[in-house]
Amino acid sequence: MPFATTLALAAAVAAGTPSAHAATACATTRIVVPFPAGGPADLLARTLAHGMQRGQGRTVIVDNKPGANGNIGIDAVRRAAGDGCTVLIAPAGNLTIYPTLMPQLPYRVERDFRPVSLLASSPNVLAVHPSVKATSVAELVALARTAEREGNPLGYASPGVGSGLHLAGELFRQKAGVALLHVPYKGTTQALNDVVGGQVPILLGTLPTLAPFIQSGALRAIAVTQAKRSPAAPNIPSMAEQGMAGIEVSSWYAMLAPRATPAETVVQLHEAVRAVLATPAVRADLQRQGMEPQADTPEALATRIREETASWAELIRANGIKAE
Repeated sequence: MPFATTLALAAAVAAGTPSAHAATACATTRIVVPFPAGGPADLLARTLAHGMQRGQGRTVIVDNKPGANGNIGIDAVRRAAGDGCTVLIAPAGNLTIYPTLMPQLPYRVERDFRPVSLLASSPNVLAVHPSVKATSVAELVALARTAEREGNPLGYASPGVGSGLHLAGELFRQKAGVALLHVPYKGTTQALNDVVGGQVPILLGTLPTLAPFIQSGALRAIAVTQAKRSPAAPNIPSMAEQGMAGIEVSSWYAMLAPRATPAETVVQLHEAVRAVLATPAVRADLQRQGMEPQADTPEALATRIREETASWAELIRANGIKAE
């Protein structure tokens, strides 16, 4: 029985129908995460693996393959057999930003993978150190304009050149029409530490990462970078409601399969993932992690990847952004 069929049976388990007689050609299903254990992609993968495995006489494992900003693990899935036994969970940046920043990459998403399903998204948050005298987007823009006129533009920290949060900052800078100084770090922790410590005034980060610091008062949230407020943070206003339209940047994760995977297998795989994400326990688990479960169709995910890749490519080229 193909792996996709067994995953379709996982959907039946999630729906409460029996699958005791299910058999599979895959003794072990691998969900490859191209990052170390403990990060958002890893936690999402483990939640999905538990939901897929529950009630079945088979094993679903999370295989962490970190290195080269995620590209080692992604390339491993590119080279895997298209039998449905190996799938990938990857974040938006690797799928829509890196192909432009790193044209030497051995993979191309459209050429080498089949989109299976969007899995979850998490809003990004524009935040400032409490010493910054701004509580809204308008006030922050006004401060930035004053600082620009004085020849001392405000800085914003990011986890690195070409990261999704760097590009979100550049998009905000363009839409606001102000000068901001990009201060890149070699990771989220370093960037966060310097903003909390007051060395840099502004930070864009994911909601799960920033939430504890916002709650403690170490950071002040200005806006979520989306059109509407996030259910996970209903007290933080959106960019759009504060008059800054066109900044809808979330951190999202998707499942893909090797290109040789049959189309019917991809459809069955999507249905299985959708059913697991729909279960109350899984939804609650992801929401506790600051993620909103979403299960767009393979076609919708393909469109999203294509459109966001084109949008980021335009921004990267217009600003001459180069990978370090």
